[in-house]
Amino acid sequence: MSRYGYFDDSAKEYVIIRPDTPLPWINYLGNDGFFSLISNTCGGYSFYKDAKLRRITRFRYNNVPTDEGGRLFYICDGDSVWSPAYLPAREKLDSFKCRHGLGYSVFEGKKNKVSAALTVTVPLHSRMEVQKIVLTNESGSEKELTVYGGVEWCLWNAVDDSANFQRNWNIGEVEIDGSTVYHKTEYRERRNHYAFYSVNAPIAGFDTDRDSFLGRFRGWDSPAAVEQRTSSAASQPAGRRSPSCGWRSIWIRANPKPSCSGWATPKIRKIRNLPPWMSSIKPRPKSSWLPLKPKRSSTPR
Repeated sequence: MSRYGYFDDSAKEYVIIRPDTPLPWINYLGNDGFFSLISNTCGGYSFYKDAKLRRITRFRYNNVPTDEGGRLFYICDGDSVWSPAYLPAREKLDSFKCRHGLGYSVFEGKKNKVSAALTVTVPLHSRMEVQKIVLTNESGSEKELTVYGGVEWCLWNAVDDSANFQRNWNIGEVEIDGSTVYHKTEYRERRNHYAFYSVNAPIAGFDTDRDSFLGRFRGWDSPAAVEQRTSSAASQPAGRRSPSCGWRSIWIRANPKPSCSGWATPKIRKIRNLPPWMSSIKPRPKSSWLPLKPKRSSTPR
C-alpha cells in the first residue's frame, strides 16, 4: 500500500488516506455533455461540452498554493472552521479519506466529533454536478453548526477569464431568486445559456461578490464572512457583479448521533428533504461502465 492510498478492488475505488499528495490526484466525472474534474481535496472545475468556451467554474493553473478553489465547503462548529476535503479551510482533521470511484468521488472528514461525508457526482442524464453532504453529530450533546458552500464562476471563456482582467471586471452578472444564485453573464447578449447554484433548503444568507466574501488581503482558507458568521447579501443586489461567485450559508441544529443530509452542485444544493425531481439522482451505477474485454485475434500461418 502507498503511504497516500490504495486500491479497493471490491468497491472499484481508489482510496486516498491523506490530503497532502505530491500533486492533486484527479477523478473525471461526466456524461455526454457535462464534465467535472475533481481532485482529492475537492479542487478542479466544471464545464459544459467545451472546456474553453463553456467553462462554468474558475480554475487557476500554476496557482500557488496549488489546488486552490474548486468546490468550497466550510463547517463552522463553535470556534472551529473546517472543510470535509481539508481544503479550502486547511484545518487539520481528526480523520480524512477521499474515495475516487467510477463516476463519483466521496470525501470523508471528521473534526471534534462531527463527521462529514461529501459525495460529488455527475448524473448520467443530467447537465449538472450534484453534491450531497451528510453531517453526523457523534459528540453525545447537541451542536449548532453553520455550513457554507459555494463556487467561483468562470465568465465562460476560460482563456479570457484568466487573461482579460479589465473585461472580467465589467461583465459579470448575477441574479438571486429565493435560494438560487444565477450566473447570467452575457445571457441573451452573446449567449443562450446560464448557470446556477442553488440550495433547496432555507438559507441563512448568501454572497455573490468574491471580494466581499473573502475580505481584504484574505484567501479561501480564511474568508471574513465565514469567520464572522455573516454574509454581505444586503449590499449585493442583482445585477453586475465582478468578480462573481455563488455562496449559501445554512444554520443547523444537530442532535446527537442522527445525521442531516443534503444535496448540491455547482448548481444544486440541499440539507434536508429532497424534492421529488431529485429523488432519482444517484451516483452512476457501476454497471454503466462496461469492462474492457481482451480482443482475440489470430494470424494465418
